[in-house]
Amino acid sequence: MPTTLLHLEDRLTRLSLIPAIGGSIANWTSKQTGQPLLRPSDEQALASGSPRRLACYPLAPWSNRIAEGGFECPDGWLALEPNTDHDPYPIHGSAWQQAWQVDEHSSNHARLSLNSSLPFAYRAEQFIDLCDGQLSLRLRVTHLDANPAWHGIGFHPYLPRTAQTQLRALAQTVWKANGNTLPEQQRAIPPDWNFSQLSRLPNDLVDHAFTGWDGRCLITQADAGYELACEVRGADYFLLFCPTGRDFFCFEPVSHPINAHHLPGKPGLRLLQYGQSIELEFRLSYQPLTG
Repeated sequence: MPTTLLHLEDRLTRLSLIPAIGGSIANWTSKQTGQPLLRPSDEQALASGSPRRLACYPLAPWSNRIAEGGFECPDGWLALEPNTDHDPYPIHGSAWQQAWQVDEHSSNHARLSLNSSLPFAYRAEQFIDLCDGQLSLRLRVTHLDANPAWHGIGFHPYLPRTAQTQLRALAQTVWKANGNTLPEQQRAIPPDWNFSQLSRLPNDLVDHAFTGWDGRCLITQADAGYELACEVRGADYFLLFCPTGRDFFCFEPVSHPINAHHLPGKPGLRLLQYGQSIELEFRLSYQPLTG
């Protein structure tokens, strides 16, 4: 698979994109220190052809897993097959598994697009901007199928994790999952997963959706000398994925919880008619730490 990189930079940071691999970000680093602000992608990762080895990729037209082999739309059942070899459920939509095209590119801006027919017709656009250390990612998806369908969107960033990594993200409840990684009900957030104050990440596995989020988070990397202040527009949920014994974690702003297509009321999903759109914007602001 081609690994042509698209480069952006501002006064403080550098960014590389790889449109051919899921419209993904490959690297985002500090100019002054060279520190990776997202999980770095080496040559092996780039050559893998998989967004799951890179730094960040878009989620459309849904996030995370869908059970029962598909979901119901107004015109009938939409059947879905598993789209990876590591998960029994279709996961993360279809945009991340297709090549995107470059519509605009300057020193600090890019616009990527994808015209997809899977699992129904839609157009996805990413607007990527750098300015004074702030990375702005905006995802817009427009439904282009004659029949209406449920949509959800998000971003899937991988972030460096060390013993000193801390997170602050205020939420109200968590969707507890069963043994098949699918949620059963909303519950109070347990103390180890409560990030209303800046806290270390838990040592046990976390792979859950949090709701009632205020759209802000802070990630501090004290040993690397920086923090990321994040803001989101268009998402009331975040997914936190903390695998055990790994040097990364994922903080994913998303428009809906896991398996929302089969939860009561389809929380966070949007039923789009032809020509209607859904948007989400994710801003990450890099700030060197002092003292």
